[in-house]
Amino acid sequence: MTNEFPKDFLWGGAIAANQVEGAWNVGGKGLSVADIASYKPHVDNKDYAAHMHISTEAINEAAADQTDKWYPKRRGIDFYHHYQEDLALFAEMGFKTLRLSIAWTRLFPTGEEQEPNEEGVLFYEKVFKEMKRLNIEPIVTLSHYEMPLALSLKYNGWVARKVIDDFVRFSTVCFERFGKYVKYWLTFNEIDSIHRHPFTTAGVVPDKSKEGELEQDVYQALHHQFVASALVTKIAHEKIPGCQVGCMLTKLMTYPLTCAPIDVELTLKKNLENNFYADVQVKGEYPRMIKQDLKKRGITIKMAAEDEQILKGHTVDFVSFSYYMSMAESGNPNAERTPGNTVLGVKNPYLPSTDWGWQIDPKGLKIALIELYDRYNVPLMIVENGMGAVDRVEDGKIHDPYRIDYFKAHFRQMKEAIDEGVDLIGYTSWGPIDLVSAGTSQMTKRYGFIYVDADDEGNGTYERLKKDSFDWYKEVIATNGASLAKE
Repeated sequence: MTNEFPKDFLWGGAIAANQVEGAWNVGGKGLSVADIASYKPHVDNKDYAAHMHISTEAINEAAADQTDKWYPKRRGIDFYHHYQEDLALFAEMGFKTLRLSIAWTRLFPTGEEQEPNEEGVLFYEKVFKEMKRLNIEPIVTLSHYEMPLALSLKYNGWVARKVIDDFVRFSTVCFERFGKYVKYWLTFNEIDSIHRHPFTTAGVVPDKSKEGELEQDVYQALHHQFVASALVTKIAHEKIPGCQVGCMLTKLMTYPLTCAPIDVELTLKKNLENNFYADVQVKGEYPRMIKQDLKKRGITIKMAAEDEQILKGHTVDFVSFSYYMSMAESGNPNAERTPGNTVLGVKNPYLPSTDWGWQIDPKGLKIALIELYDRYNVPLMIVENGMGAVDRVEDGKIHDPYRIDYFKAHFRQMKEAIDEGVDLIGYTSWGPIDLVSAGTSQMTKRYGFIYVDADDEGNGTYERLKKDSFDWYKEVIATNGASLAKE
């Protein structure tokens, strides 16, 4: 086997509009659900439930606040004004691709406008033109935790079927205006996350649901997103010849804590449930066991007559996923638990953890790749992977050997999976530049190869500084992974 990755492998990084752009009240942009996500320094950083809790009262209070003091995603890292500098740094690293998202509210401030905001369109046109000049292939996510707040307040987000039409209108404009620059599209970021944070993912406010019907509403909202994903996949294929549309899954790799049969059964069911979201978008139908489980729980999804045909007729071309950590499962209710990507799982005694308690498991990435490729037999992309850490600047330099070790171990497992037959076509690290954390709205939880001089309260120069990992990743890309075999 060659030491290099496949020819034309897409090396790069991934960002999201709501975590980097800032300029929340510039150029006609409307409020999104991300713009009311607050940073709470008095809450334990590992307490995701506290960070994700939302209410109508809290939303209205945040919407009335015209500052960004407690709302870090309003300022991001000011990519809106720094995009040329940041793209130049990515190009210097040798990026073949950059995954980014389009803020729905930059194009449609409330989501219900019939025509797009041209100033918003112009911003993204400038970004894509610059990427083309630098030979960086865009991978664009249409919905990445930034739906219009107005749709959430007016309709309880995706619970309302009419939001499908609003999203289709937005997506169609994206295809028409940016299709000449963009070949790869993703519909919904981590679509499965709707159960972990329904407001962030789908604009669902729990106190807007009738008593006892929140879970029903969440599944209905999910179904509407499935239908919307299929519809925009159809439109993309029609409007952009040769384009590729993918789904995006949070890969929550789970192992049985022991070989006790109950641990194995619970783990199997947890992994099947995790795959369900990609099943619908790749295979075009709800799995039989999922339908049986919903029936047992008294959940009835209202479907239009044409929905099953839409899902079956417009499946995605590839599967993309995030992978940060794995976790264990146990029938023991007292088993020790540890946080992960907005989840809590049973702690695996064989794995180390990050500063935020996420367990580091490179081998789990290889297992996930083999499992997903065997299940779907379509090309795969890893579109989020990385570790949040506390970085320190010493004499103008950032030494981050822990980050290099993390990526080195994961890349080697990727190569092993490829050598065993997995069709992996691309990899984008999460947060190639420091950005505002999705779950905790922090800056001090840093992911990037590039340091941004800003703290959790927004203080700092916002100067960009290369970390040691910058040059390391640059060499990996320049050698197409061959440098990994030398270390």
